[in-house]
Amino acid sequence: MKSSGPTGAVEGDSVDGDWEYRPVQLPGDVSRMTAAVRLAIQAEFGGWELSRVRLYPGGVRKVWLRRRRTSHMLPELSV
Repeated sequence: MKSSGPTGAVEGDSVDGDWEYRPVQLPGDVSRMTAAVRLAIQAEFGGWELSRVRLYPGGVRKVWLRRRRTSHMLPELSV
């Protein structure tokens, strides 16, 4: 995992208005069920929700997670 800066943002994060986004790439050898469980854990404990999923040849999934920006710190995403 990449290190976070003083604002808690991780390289690759982006902010758009009231939302912050984080891209996550899941390799092709990760099963659909395992991917779903990983994302559900992030939703439960990190405050993230699914924004978009793209499936590429070879089974690689690129997922964009989003959460509302808040003034208090939320746990970091771990993959």
